[in-house]
Amino acid sequence: MRIDRRMLLRGLGAGTAAAAAAAFRADAMARVLDAGRSNAGKTPASLAADEDYWAEIGRAFDVDRTLVNLNNGGCSPAPAHVLDAMIRDLRFSNEIPVQHMWVVLEPRIESVRRDLAAEFGCDPEELAITRNASESLETMIFGLDLKPGDEVVYTTQNYPRMITSWEQRARRDGVVLRPITFPVPPPSGADVVDRFRRAITPKTRVIEVTHITNLTGQILPVKDIVRLGRERGIEVFVDGAHAFAQFPYKRDELECDYYATSLHKWLFAPIGTGFLYVRRNKIKSLWPLMAAPAKMDEDIRKYEEIGTHPAANHNAIAVALAFHRAIGADRKAARLRWLRDRWAKRLAAADPRVRILTPLNDTDSCGIGFISIEGFDTNKLQAYLWDKHRIMTTPIVHEEFQGLRITPNVYTTPDEIDVFCARMETTLKTGLPAS
Repeated sequence: MRIDRRMLLRGLGAGTAAAAAAAFRADAMARVLDAGRSNAGKTPASLAADEDYWAEIGRAFDVDRTLVNLNNGGCSPAPAHVLDAMIRDLRFSNEIPVQHMWVVLEPRIESVRRDLAAEFGCDPEELAITRNASESLETMIFGLDLKPGDEVVYTTQNYPRMITSWEQRARRDGVVLRPITFPVPPPSGADVVDRFRRAITPKTRVIEVTHITNLTGQILPVKDIVRLGRERGIEVFVDGAHAFAQFPYKRDELECDYYATSLHKWLFAPIGTGFLYVRRNKIKSLWPLMAAPAKMDEDIRKYEEIGTHPAANHNAIAVALAFHRAIGADRKAARLRWLRDRWAKRLAAADPRVRILTPLNDTDSCGIGFISIEGFDTNKLQAYLWDKHRIMTTPIVHEEFQGLRITPNVYTTPDEIDVFCARMETTLKTGLPAS
């Protein structure tokens, strides 16, 4: 009889379980590479439901299988060997930080820069390593020279921190904000582009667009919006916080001049890692958040002048990137879409009150899905799933819609998806318990 790893770990004592987890993950990277080679002839779609393959991926993560984590979009666990690499460097740094951290480890950021640039498809001299997408985007938002009356166009589905940043610029510098709306899901990409087009005036200086929304997981037509702005001399900032390493693409497919992302979501890098891309001819005109000397005006590294920081975090990005490549971006995206469809299609058929606000196809979304249920309080539903069943989801209460954001990841099992669906189906029938 085949023993399921999840049941095995649940049956072990705490100390034994920790030892077993370590044993499972010790050769995780080698096993992932071997599994990839043995399945080299399979298409990503055919491999998406192959549990033997994805079990090898799951072994790289030291996660508690008594919890069902469906909020990997906020921040994902890193594979154990990525975390180990960071901890190793933190310990090494701590021996004599001024030598080990600054002299030995910090220069290795250049290798990370090179590898990330290759994955994104840009020149390494156009990519800065940052702590998250917010830092990268605020570098853009506060770093571009604007004068009173200049207009900025973005959507009401932009990340709240970015909207807050623009609102501060409006209060401080007198820029004018022109937020636009679009339905979820939108009727087409062309409709979204047209909404941006109609918002543009002779005073428009900046468009900010999310590559994939953090709310419903809608992938937006970035290239068309970039072209729309470039034709009119408008700078277009792209918020790719959730896009990088969730699904495959390169810089040239987007044609963008500016791009920001976090790496602790879908790349599985340590918490507090991201990057900022600025096309070379734009670097001089975009100020850094923290001051840099004039000699760095055209150096992408001016955006990394943030004071003392751990080298361990950003150096471990290289380990996460190697893990991502071992899986393959196409395979990863196919698996995420397969998991999305497993829960979304089941729950959409379960009750007429359920609406899935994410398009369930291979072009307009990926691993992020959104469920809205008529008559249910979103925050109470999220709290009930966590407090009673230890299922973590993301409550979204937006002025235009509300519901739960569901973001499984490559270590998520079909059993965990099915547990979530079963609990949701029961709740749909019985309602939430009285508080």
